[in-house]
Amino acid sequence: MIASHDGTTIVPAPAPVPLTPRHRPRLRHRSLWGEIWRWSLTALLFTFIAAAIAGAFLIGAIYRQARIDGARPVEAIVVLGTAQYNGAPGPVFRARLDRALTLWDEGYAPLLVVTGGKMPGDGYTEAEAAWTYLTEAGVPPAAIISENAAGDTWESMQGVAALLAPLGVDEVIVVSDGFHLFRSRLMARDVGLRTWGSPAAESPIRTGGGGELTYILREAAAVAAHLWQTRVGSPAGFLASPSDA
Repeated sequence: MIASHDGTTIVPAPAPVPLTPRHRPRLRHRSLWGEIWRWSLTALLFTFIAAAIAGAFLIGAIYRQARIDGARPVEAIVVLGTAQYNGAPGPVFRARLDRALTLWDEGYAPLLVVTGGKMPGDGYTEAEAAWTYLTEAGVPPAAIISENAAGDTWESMQGVAALLAPLGVDEVIVVSDGFHLFRSRLMARDVGLRTWGSPAAESPIRTGGGGELTYILREAAAVAAHLWQTRVGSPAGFLASPSDA
């Protein structure tokens, strides 16, 4: 204690006690392989989520396109071929041809383009069966252009573009089953055609049918295959030809 001049006693404050520093835990550092594994899993999860979102949007787009009739005046109507039996169009093909015939009768376009080759053992191509069907329905042969070699939709669109280019035609309506129109229009745009779609509403494969979801899922896979082969996987670009579903 310390006495002041006025007689009061001053008690000095105790000296501060130094604080003991807390023990800091050492941070554990991941190994290089641990970091690689962690980021690989993150990238895989991100890819899976992105693919799921893209797939959902694609399925929605195919579903929506199947329900839209975009028919408008154009320069040609393209009918995509499918099964024929000894020169007679099958039920699905006939529905497509009937829809195209209606559009032609209503004056949407002066030309009809029919497509499709033949399977081994067939006596007729799909295009030949379509030509016969349309001419018997009253369409003048001069109004029909036939693409007789294609084995799938992509080959059909390439063949159609090659046939129409010398005529200066690039605006078309594509007629097919509703579920098939999204991919058909995508491929038509890829070969330089401006295109609109018109579904064959009377086809056995109709919108709202019991098997529609199966067809849409298959189409989504075919669209993905086309995009991969024409945008990513083929060094020759659009020369790749994904097979039809």
